[in-house]
Amino acid sequence: MADVKQIREAKEAWEKGPVAKTTARFPERKEEFSTLSSMPVERLYTPLNTEDVDYLKDVGFPGQYPFTRGVQPTMYRGR
Repeated sequence: MADVKQIREAKEAWEKGPVAKTTARFPERKEEFSTLSSMPVERLYTPLNTEDVDYLKDVGFPGQYPFTRGVQPTMYRGR
Protein backbone atom coordinates (compact mmCIF):
# COMPACT_ATOMS: atom_id res chain seq x y z
CA MET A 1 0.00 0.00 0.00
CA ALA A 2 1.25 3.48 -0.83
CA ASP A 3 2.14 5.75 2.04
CA VAL A 4 0.54 9.13 2.70
CA LYS A 5 3.44 11.08 1.21
CA GLN A 6 3.29 9.13 -2.07
CA ILE A 7 -0.47 9.58 -2.30
CA ARG A 8 -0.22 13.33 -1.61
CA GLU A 9 2.48 13.75 -4.28
CA ALA A 10 0.57 11.66 -6.83
CA LYS A 11 -2.63 13.62 -6.20
CA GLU A 12 -0.81 16.94 -6.65
CA ALA A 13 0.74 15.69 -9.91
CA TRP A 14 -2.70 14.52 -11.08
CA GLU A 15 -4.25 17.91 -10.26
CA LYS A 16 -1.44 19.87 -11.97
CA GLY A 17 -1.33 17.54 -14.97
CA PRO A 18 -4.43 15.79 -16.34
CA VAL A 19 -6.97 17.74 -14.28
CA ALA A 20 -5.53 21.17 -15.10
CA LYS A 21 -5.26 20.28 -18.79
CA THR A 22 -8.83 19.01 -18.97
CA THR A 23 -10.45 21.80 -16.94
CA ALA A 24 -8.62 24.43 -19.00
CA ARG A 25 -10.32 23.05 -22.08
CA PHE A 26 -13.61 21.93 -20.50
CA PRO A 27 -14.34 23.92 -17.31
CA GLU A 28 -16.40 22.29 -14.60
CA ARG A 29 -20.07 23.25 -14.41
CA LYS A 30 -19.68 24.92 -11.02
CA GLU A 31 -16.84 26.37 -9.00
CA GLU A 32 -17.84 24.27 -5.98
CA PHE A 33 -20.05 21.22 -5.57
CA SER A 34 -21.97 20.40 -2.40
CA THR A 35 -24.48 17.95 -0.97
CA LEU A 36 -28.08 18.84 -0.11
CA SER A 37 -26.76 19.47 3.41
CA SER A 38 -24.33 22.08 2.02
CA MET A 39 -21.33 19.88 2.73
CA PRO A 40 -18.58 20.39 0.13
CA VAL A 41 -17.92 17.52 -2.28
CA GLU A 42 -14.30 17.09 -3.29
CA ARG A 43 -13.27 16.13 -6.82
CA LEU A 44 -11.50 13.02 -5.56
CA TYR A 45 -11.40 11.21 -2.24
CA THR A 46 -8.28 9.27 -1.28
CA PRO A 47 -6.90 7.73 1.92
CA LEU A 48 -5.71 11.26 2.74
CA ASN A 49 -9.32 12.10 3.59
CA THR A 50 -9.53 9.35 6.20
CA GLU A 51 -6.18 9.68 7.96
CA ASP A 52 -7.81 10.68 11.24
CA VAL A 53 -10.66 8.17 11.10
CA ASP A 54 -10.73 5.38 13.65
CA TYR A 55 -12.40 2.70 11.53
CA LEU A 56 -13.88 0.67 14.38
CA LYS A 57 -15.05 3.70 16.37
CA ASP A 58 -16.20 5.98 13.55
CA VAL A 59 -17.36 3.60 10.81
CA GLY A 60 -17.77 0.12 12.24
CA PHE A 61 -19.42 -2.89 10.66
CA PRO A 62 -22.95 -3.23 9.31
CA GLY A 63 -25.48 -3.95 12.06
CA GLN A 64 -23.26 -2.60 14.84
CA TYR A 65 -22.95 0.76 16.55
CA PRO A 66 -22.59 3.51 15.28
CA PHE A 67 -24.77 2.10 12.45
CA THR A 68 -23.11 4.23 9.77
CA ARG A 69 -23.29 1.22 7.45
CA GLY A 70 -26.90 0.30 8.19
CA VAL A 71 -28.75 -1.54 10.94
CA GLN A 72 -28.77 -4.93 9.20
CA PRO A 73 -25.63 -7.08 9.52
CA THR A 74 -26.20 -8.42 5.99
CA MET A 75 -26.87 -4.92 4.65
CA TYR A 76 -30.40 -5.87 3.49
CA ARG A 77 -29.27 -8.77 1.31
CA GLY A 78 -31.62 -11.09 3.18
CA ARG A 79 -34.73 -8.93 2.75
